[in-house]
Amino acid sequence: MSRLIVISNRVQPPTGKGDESVGGLAMALAAALREYSGLWFGWSGKTTPQFTGQLSMQKIDGVTVATIDLEEVDYDEYYNGYANKTLWPLFHYRSDLTAYDRAYGEGYERVNCRFAETLRPLVEPDDLIWVHDYHLIPLARELRRLGLKNRMGFFLHIPWPAHQLVTTLPGHRQLVQAMFDYDLVGFQVAEYQQAFEEYVLAEAGGEQVAPGCLKAFGRTLRVGSFPIGIDAADFGRMLDTPKARRMRDIMTACTVFRRLVVGVDRLDYSKGLEERFLGFERLLADNPDLRREVLMLQIAPVSREGVEAYQEIRGRLDALSGRINGEFADVDWQPFRYVNKNYRRDELAGIYSAAKVGLVTPLRDGMNLVAKEFVAAQNPDDPGVLILSRFAGAARQLKEALLVNPNSPEELADAMKRALAMEKPERIRRWRALFENVQREDVTAWRDAFVNELAGVEPRRTALAS
Repeated sequence: MSRLIVISNRVQPPTGKGDESVGGLAMALAAALREYSGLWFGWSGKTTPQFTGQLSMQKIDGVTVATIDLEEVDYDEYYNGYANKTLWPLFHYRSDLTAYDRAYGEGYERVNCRFAETLRPLVEPDDLIWVHDYHLIPLARELRRLGLKNRMGFFLHIPWPAHQLVTTLPGHRQLVQAMFDYDLVGFQVAEYQQAFEEYVLAEAGGEQVAPGCLKAFGRTLRVGSFPIGIDAADFGRMLDTPKARRMRDIMTACTVFRRLVVGVDRLDYSKGLEERFLGFERLLADNPDLRREVLMLQIAPVSREGVEAYQEIRGRLDALSGRINGEFADVDWQPFRYVNKNYRRDELAGIYSAAKVGLVTPLRDGMNLVAKEFVAAQNPDDPGVLILSRFAGAARQLKEALLVNPNSPEELADAMKRALAMEKPERIRRWRALFENVQREDVTAWRDAFVNELAGVEPRRTALAS
């Protein structure tokens, strides 16, 4: 079996102790690497005054990792700049927040080149190389320039937007051309794959030579949709840990005589948090009888504090949460709790299991594994109800959730009211269908589908990118 090399911006292998915070990518990649003898390469999360390319190698819970530190200017231009001020908002349909700065693009190219040069000595001829996410789109091009002919795959964890939106990006053609140095490019759902194909056909003068096979820039590329999943069995086992049981007991005690509505998201404008808060406010305003019967808990760990748009949304959410409690709370209770801290995954499992309603309502999302974790945490005999944005990739799989347009406070309020009133037989029927999908299309299915497709690609005869 070929060795698997996984490359991502950050390397955050789980410790196996259940203490990972919100976010499913680290869990999914670690699960893949445990099945293949290989390596996880990327940024350590630390900065240094001057880039040295020095590798730090270690083994964590069965996963071999190799990390490098970035220069502070790299962090500003590559990570805070091009990745999170340019590509992230653009790919999430927020062109109003997208910053175009030549220095950001130069930093992005520089870091991808440094990743390639540092990784090159670690790669053996038969290795499969699997690159992850928007931070590292040009990495295959840089590795080809260094002479590598290995099979290389790229997986995009966020949406690929409509081609008219991509064209607003300066240098968009060069970015897409770099993707053709991979052998296989994967997307979360067919909708994002189709948007990429439309760009190639309409903007790059490419052609579709076969289903899932594109030709452009003098090269041929395989594309496909590979919906990511969770390790449902492992998450289920986590429910029986002391931390999970304690958190479930705490939430049950806090919500005695009330029903818990829960949302768990990284604090980000793409997650629809403002719209969600307004929807809950509308629910309380329109249904006075529910005010003392429901408690909403929103967990939103702070992220990317160096990016102005994230500072602004935090201020708006603080104001909204205060307004909701100021309007509807009484001396002996309050309807809304808003928490900006990380929780361990086992603690989150306990919170999910105590909730009657799970709110997963991003404005745009690649997949959203919180939706699948909520389903996996439910009591089969008395499950809660998942309310899911139709603009999350997970909506293509979890069709028995209550699907909503997160831009409408009225629609969100109606869905919450329906979920809270839903009878047990309907809740069980919906949950069974959701859980069957979460079990079937899990992280193992995702990993095997992508890696097997990549392994079947014909090796390249030449490595140099044109």
